[in-house]
Amino acid sequence: MLRLNTPIHENKVRFVCISDTHEKMDEVLPLVPDGDVLIHAGDFTNYGDVSEVIKFNAEMGKLPHKVKIVVPGNHELGFEDGEEMTDRQLAGLSMLGINKPYELLSNCTYLCDRMVEVYGLKIYGAPWHPMPGYSFFRSRGQAILHKWNQIPNKLDVLVTHTPPLGHGDFNAVTKCDGVLAGCAELLNTVEYRVKPKYHVFGHIHQQHGSTTNGATTFINASICDHKLRSEYDPIIFDMALPYGHTKEEALLMI
Repeated sequence: MLRLNTPIHENKVRFVCISDTHEKMDEVLPLVPDGDVLIHAGDFTNYGDVSEVIKFNAEMGKLPHKVKIVVPGNHELGFEDGEEMTDRQLAGLSMLGINKPYELLSNCTYLCDRMVEVYGLKIYGAPWHPMPGYSFFRSRGQAILHKWNQIPNKLDVLVTHTPPLGHGDFNAVTKCDGVLAGCAELLNTVEYRVKPKYHVFGHIHQQHGSTTNGATTFINASICDHKLRSEYDPIIFDMALPYGHTKEEALLMI
């Protein structure tokens, strides 16, 4: 991965990756370097409260990146369509005249099982994970594989909240007793079918960093540690600007 002060080149697209900021974006903002595309891989709130989402959206608006992509995480309670919400959440949404908290995200592009094309590069975002008791949970096996099967082939960048098995997923917290928390179905999807150049995620806080299988670079972009302290730096990488494309192009939803 590149140093945070690496110059930005006209013929390359600079990606800036963060995840799991857990209401700490005010502390993170000064650390986020400029770039072309900012990716947040989820858990930007603690409980999905309207006030948390409004605050996060305002902080995202302060960042200079032309494209800002956000995928929700398990802590974005109430973001999943069809999910039950607390009376407090419902009251807040009703007061604002909206149905779901993600409608408040006006300063970024929200991806939930959707793909965008940015400067000729295809980016897909999906929030699903195998941790029970949270938003976007699907059990391991066919239930979560059904979600991963929606990921298209020939991606440049895949963004999920959960890590794939064996990459940035070692949960060393005492109560987890050193469990590999990643998703095996996601790993198989990435390695045998989708084969993106980059796979960005978070979720397992203490495994910030990158690994590779030789074809895909896996990036755990978690900012907070397991005690929710803002501990780690953003991770940046460059991709060559595809032939025939410029950085003046508008984002294209696919």
